[in-house]
Amino acid sequence: MFMSMLIAFIVEVQEFSLLAGKAIMNLFRRPRYIRETLEQMDLLGVGSLPIILLTGFFTGAVLALQTASSLRSFGAVGLTGQLVSVSLVRELGPVLSALMLAGRVGSGIASELGSMMVTDQINAMRALGTDPIKKLVTPRMMATVSLGPLLTAVCDFFGLVGGWLVSMYELKLRSSLYWSVAFDGLNYNDLIGGLTKPLVFGFIVALVGCHQGLRTWGGTQGVGKSTTRSVVIASLMVIISDFFLNKLILGLTE
Repeated sequence: MFMSMLIAFIVEVQEFSLLAGKAIMNLFRRPRYIRETLEQMDLLGVGSLPIILLTGFFTGAVLALQTASSLRSFGAVGLTGQLVSVSLVRELGPVLSALMLAGRVGSGIASELGSMMVTDQINAMRALGTDPIKKLVTPRMMATVSLGPLLTAVCDFFGLVGGWLVSMYELKLRSSLYWSVAFDGLNYNDLIGGLTKPLVFGFIVALVGCHQGLRTWGGTQGVGKSTTRSVVIASLMVIISDFFLNKLILGLTE
């Protein structure tokens, strides 16, 4: 039992690595499928804005409430903006945005490609001489990777706005104090690290969704299983990779 699970895991890792390598190599080969990439950017990126906005806004609001209650015992409620900004930009903004993308974008990619697999559309593309990885996987990967930092920046900004509203109306802090402390608490390394992580997270979400979609079999039931596996695996990989990215960033900046 254990050996069969281990072998299945190794095979899946190998398939994922080969898919990732082919998708990256296709960036340097023609045709580019620019139109498909732009369509995916509109579909995946713009369509994800509402959930990213809500996630960022209420995360910042909760952070302001929770940190203020702890800082009040030290007489340092004025530092609420700093804790909100640092927490969002360094960690919560990139990770929560990636998890939302895993739930919306990753599942959508897996279900779409899975449906194409069970209806033999992928095989038809191969029969017509079209590389499905170049036409389907690479544009989705490029769209998710390129929009990851932008969506994270939007999440961070609306998180700061949520924290600002709570600080101003609930904690009775001056608006100027909140924003000055929030920006003073950030440094160049925080911004670089916070906007570098989404590149990796976007790559993970897109490739996991494509990989699970292209491994689909068993009709509509198989599509549902692939979609679920895509969300679970992408979310776990985002959290695990976040740990190693933090170690790398801290090692480079210290």
